[in-house]
Amino acid sequence: MEEQNVSRRRFIGTGILAAAGMALASKASFASSILADDKPNSMINGVQIGVITYSFRSMPGSAEQLLQYCKACNINAIELMGDAAEAYAGAPKWESGADYATKIADWRMNASMDKFVELRKMYNDAGVKIYAWKPDALGSKNTDAEINYAFNAAKALGCTHVTVELPDDQEQTQRLGDKATEHKIYVGYHAHTQATPELWNVALGQSEYNAINLDIGHYVAGTSTSPIDFITKNSDRIVSMHIKDRKYHDGVNMPWGQGDTPIKEVLALMKKRKFKFPATIELEYDIPAGSDAVKEVIKCREYAKNTLSAV
Repeated sequence: MEEQNVSRRRFIGTGILAAAGMALASKASFASSILADDKPNSMINGVQIGVITYSFRSMPGSAEQLLQYCKACNINAIELMGDAAEAYAGAPKWESGADYATKIADWRMNASMDKFVELRKMYNDAGVKIYAWKPDALGSKNTDAEINYAFNAAKALGCTHVTVELPDDQEQTQRLGDKATEHKIYVGYHAHTQATPELWNVALGQSEYNAINLDIGHYVAGTSTSPIDFITKNSDRIVSMHIKDRKYHDGVNMPWGQGDTPIKEVLALMKKRKFKFPATIELEYDIPAGSDAVKEVIKCREYAKNTLSAV
């Protein structure tokens, strides 16, 4: 993901509350989906289209609100950012200063999994599966207790894997790989434009539960090449894949179809090869005036749908 003016840790409280929550993400499309009895479905011709809740960072971001955005977008599978889940579970609110790290670590050590189970049920009852969780608890400065908590919470949420930025420290990928093996939950390592075909090799060799959370937009921007060969060679180690469109040579994020990322070819490959890992919409291009995150995620979903219907 690109650097944002709004930090991920403060995602919930600072999600552009202006404009009255973006009129709750456009009254027409949003309200009609919330009130509909039909459950969302974004399994399209055998390819699971999902969304990372980071895509809605410009909007109010409680767990309940994020669920409604997913329903409005007709998406039934998500990668859930840690902030909303922890807030739902009763974590102390983010505050500046070094004391917060100690406060949140203490809370995590004693946190009950009941609220995470409750959150999972709320989403599942609405037809949305949480396949991945990205907690802010898997860093080198986090305690072993926090890391154990992160895996236990992922299980409670029904996830197959957690996601985290790929550390430079090989000791940390070994540490996480060992914990992942212990908990039988995969770690999907995410990379930005530092991505190369060999970037994940060390981590993958350290544990069978170390895996890849590939971002095809970042890969294209960083390597100025197509990710098709990489995906084909590493499909058995990819647990989820972020979909966005960027230009070559560290280029900017673009609306889908306007950059150099071969989104159509990637989706066609997933359909042809019957890959089971989800294709996760990550909205990173600038939202046009008069639009909002929900409207733009809907556009991305339609792009995927049209592509998978045509191949």
